[in-house]
Amino acid sequence: MSVRISKKLLMLGASALALAANGQVALGQTAPSDSLAVPGVAELDEITVTAPARGPRSLQETSAAVGVVDSEEIERRQAESFEDLLGDEPGVSIPGGPRGISQEPNIRGFQDEQVVIRLDGVRQNFSLAHRGRFFIDPDAVERIEVLRGGASALYGSGAMGGVVSLETKRAADLLKPGQSIGGRLKTGYSSNGGGIFGSGTAYGQLGDVDMLGFISWREMTEDLQDGSGADIRASELDVRNGLATVGFEPSEALRIEIGGTYYEDEGLTPPNANAAASATTEVDRDIRVASGRIGVEYAPVGSDLINLKGDVYLSDIALVEDRLADGRFDTSDFQTIGLDIANSSKFQIGAPVVLTYGVEAYQDSQEGARNGGDREQFPDASLTFLAGFAQAEVALTKQLTLTPGLRFDHFSLEPEGEGLEDRSEGQFSPRLALSFKATDNLTLWASASQSFRAPSLTELYNDGVHFAMDGFPLNPTDPAAPIFTGVNNFVPNPDLKPEKANQLDVGARYRFRNFAGQGNVLRFSANGYYADVDDYIDQVATFIDPDTFVFDPVSGQSFLSGTTTTRNVDAKLWGFEGEVEFDAQEWFVEAGVTLPRGEGDDGEVLDSIPQDRLTLSGGFRPFEEVEVGARGTFRAGRSGNENTPGSSVFDVYVSYEPLDNLRLQAGVDNVLDRDYRIHANALSQPGRTFKISGAIQF
Repeated sequence: MSVRISKKLLMLGASALALAANGQVALGQTAPSDSLAVPGVAELDEITVTAPARGPRSLQETSAAVGVVDSEEIERRQAESFEDLLGDEPGVSIPGGPRGISQEPNIRGFQDEQVVIRLDGVRQNFSLAHRGRFFIDPDAVERIEVLRGGASALYGSGAMGGVVSLETKRAADLLKPGQSIGGRLKTGYSSNGGGIFGSGTAYGQLGDVDMLGFISWREMTEDLQDGSGADIRASELDVRNGLATVGFEPSEALRIEIGGTYYEDEGLTPPNANAAASATTEVDRDIRVASGRIGVEYAPVGSDLINLKGDVYLSDIALVEDRLADGRFDTSDFQTIGLDIANSSKFQIGAPVVLTYGVEAYQDSQEGARNGGDREQFPDASLTFLAGFAQAEVALTKQLTLTPGLRFDHFSLEPEGEGLEDRSEGQFSPRLALSFKATDNLTLWASASQSFRAPSLTELYNDGVHFAMDGFPLNPTDPAAPIFTGVNNFVPNPDLKPEKANQLDVGARYRFRNFAGQGNVLRFSANGYYADVDDYIDQVATFIDPDTFVFDPVSGQSFLSGTTTTRNVDAKLWGFEGEVEFDAQEWFVEAGVTLPRGEGDDGEVLDSIPQDRLTLSGGFRPFEEVEVGARGTFRAGRSGNENTPGSSVFDVYVSYEPLDNLRLQAGVDNVLDRDYRIHANALSQPGRTFKISGAIQF
């Protein structure tokens, strides 16, 4: 049975004491195994990460804040959404509400398009407010890396908060030793919403060719309920997903991979899927997401100069929303086509150097229609990026590594519409990091970077009606206040400037093997950060515009409208993230903390800043095939446009593997049936939920 080992980071200016020492990893190489040759003790593998350097590196010596969710953790959580998977990772929040289709990432208060999402190297750039950005079933995911902090030096626009890198399953992940072909079936049930889940996977290795096919479906037979017992209206959605991957390795040096994914969901939901639904806002939603990718990996044996990885990809999203109340029919089409090539070379220039460099090009294009005509809320436009990047890891000494990096992005905007002008700009994104191996177990690191995000097509050109106001009280706290009707209109801002963030991260990682016993592992890591953001893109809704006031003496009704627009403001974000874990084979304990802060130049708290959060978890393994665990998540209250109270939520689970190819799981989420919310969403999360699942491989 595999054992989860974690990772994370240290606070600004913190110091640590180290005890024992063990092993050393050469720069630019995957770390050796932490395996302990002790009879009866499970093997503990070194954790490697790829996102910080676009290639495998030991997490212990990485000069960045990184979190990893591996396949074992994904299985354990019986995740139905990405909030289930990532919602308690230090520094990370998924605030989209209880509907999985509305979930978007938030890292340190940078949210949505301020975070890059990559699925097997394919950028997930879809941008349409409140519609979500995760279009893959959690059961198809093999591994997730979350790179926290400015990462534009390698990933360009949008990597202000960081990068969420999703890797789907491959045949090699599932094939057992000596097996050439196999299959996996999984099914599950969730009591809240009457959720039924099923998936099937077929995979094999035939000579130089490996293949994997995956399909899944999730059906909600009724609306979810929150902790107060109230229905979460319009949360009954059906989701289907599939992927296929074929790999060909004609030689030891070359791998060619062709992959594709398909996702669809359908059901009744409000267009703003992270808000409450009503009879006047519900739409019959149908979304289709298809992507294709051709990837090449080329690494000649014995060559230090060529370790090449390239991808060409296409992603196409078609969204249809039919509003039942009045028959309004909206279509939204979004397409991304891209090329990403990176190579890694090792050489000596007085010191060992690993140089990663490459080019990236992609174009986002969108088209929208309403009742067959132009749709102002989703104008036709395209955004094109051309970029080159390089990052060097220079081993100044055996203990000290310097990592400078630089990227240049040139982007051009081409909107269609009267009065809208084309734009073209360039942006440099530098980064400088330092890693110091104080002992074989303790690594200190610091990073300074500048990241950016070009304004999205929607932020620049959104126009038309945002939402209608019917029977809205002029003063909600005064029952006698006048009631008015009106609309809130989008006001486009084609002059928005790109966001820029100067960021500083300082942290440490500590690892101690055989702590208080043979085979035990203690890991502690934490980091502090500070970000000074210029031209932060802020959306502002003005509900009452006095210039629009009209009073109808016949009906006695007032008409008063408002506006929603985007603007550039300056902001500062800072905070602390950390985690400690101890695994003693028979039992384990973990703790993680997130303390984010942020405010605009007016001193007001940014509404995107997540809640303070403490996560405590632990469990025991009475037998090799059984694991029992519990987790508590404690969130502080957070004020803003939407005030969110604090909460304490507890989950429990049990996992049983009676056979090597059979896994049974059961759990209860939100055991105490708490009514709670995740800032800054107005909808409560699901109440008590019983889950059961089973998976068999053959």
